[in-house]
Amino acid sequence: MELLAPAGNFEKFEMALHYGADAIYFAGQSFGLRAFAGNFSNEEILKASKMAHEKNRKVYVTINIIARDKDFVGLKEYLDFLVEAEIDGVIVADLGVISFIRKNAPTLNVHVSTQANVINSYTANLLADMGVTRIVLARELSLEEIKEIRKNIPNHIELEAFVHGAMCISYSGRCLLSNYLTGRDSNRGECVQACRWKYYIREVSREDELEIQEDEKGSYILNSKDLNMISHIKELQEAGVVSLKIEGRMKSSYYVATVVNAYRKAIDMLPEVAGEDLVNELEKTSHRRYTTGFYFNDEEKNYKEDSMPIQTHEFVAIVTGDTEDGYCEVEMRNKFVLNEKLEILSKNDEVFNKIIEICDIIDSEGNKIEKAIKVQEKVKIKTSLPLSVGDILRRKQ
Repeated sequence: MELLAPAGNFEKFEMALHYGADAIYFAGQSFGLRAFAGNFSNEEILKASKMAHEKNRKVYVTINIIARDKDFVGLKEYLDFLVEAEIDGVIVADLGVISFIRKNAPTLNVHVSTQANVINSYTANLLADMGVTRIVLARELSLEEIKEIRKNIPNHIELEAFVHGAMCISYSGRCLLSNYLTGRDSNRGECVQACRWKYYIREVSREDELEIQEDEKGSYILNSKDLNMISHIKELQEAGVVSLKIEGRMKSSYYVATVVNAYRKAIDMLPEVAGEDLVNELEKTSHRRYTTGFYFNDEEKNYKEDSMPIQTHEFVAIVTGDTEDGYCEVEMRNKFVLNEKLEILSKNDEVFNKIIEICDIIDSEGNKIEKAIKVQEKVKIKTSLPLSVGDILRRKQ
């Protein structure tokens, strides 16, 4: 199965590549649904495509806005560039844009975005007739419904499904709340995630507001739990899903590393089910309480989340130089001090989740120091473990 990871900027792309994503999706500077992510310049798209292909990985570019006529200006030139960059596929939601791509860039693989709300085989077959190669299913489908769709569509049409990350309170992400409250169009890349905000209710005849008290942090009545299917990858495979998609182009590099690493290890364990260590791993980066979403058609399930994100660990440093002579170079992201014990996030099972005690720190000028406090300063630390470039040091909070 393909593990598909998000990249909101180039650092996150490199993190996803390092931790084992088979494919990575991101947006260029236009036509994508995450206008506030860093996104990729044309030069970065070319670089990302080259880097991925050198490792036999794939890259997909989002063109998933719900387009107005004016949005088609410049699209032909952008498609020509993506063909030149040898992009492996484009993720598209709008039927008009799909038709435009098929006519103007027929060699591009078209993946139909979850924003297209595909929840039945009739729609899937219509899209297949339009020449698409993959359908990203709506999050609202159960596993049984996915099996039924798989049975009733051509074998060459691939099915992709979200397995981890934030879920939108609106149907497959087609929301107008951001537009209504801020004038920023969520269907054209400008969502402010207003569903995550704290809300009050007011009785119609009164001027004062009454807070809905649900916990000590207030009420988040439109806020959804996060999806987490790491314990159910085998069921997804049996349902006919070939690509497992992680949400999170707006999330941190640490989030990308942690989640991609956990799912990579879980996929590689198939047909065994992910153990408690990988389940716990997903508690260590920012998330809301987890749910399996609609996959098991549980009508009793409560999808609403009542509070802000939580995590058990924080990103402290990233290894930027391999271990030599008992020392390795790290780039500081949060302060750490002598004698502190930190946990290692690594794709290497030999050091994954091992604890390292900081017994020696040498700054960028060669001086021994007791605290690493300069943001993104590169320092050397002493270690008896074989740390490698890309490994992450984290602290339990």
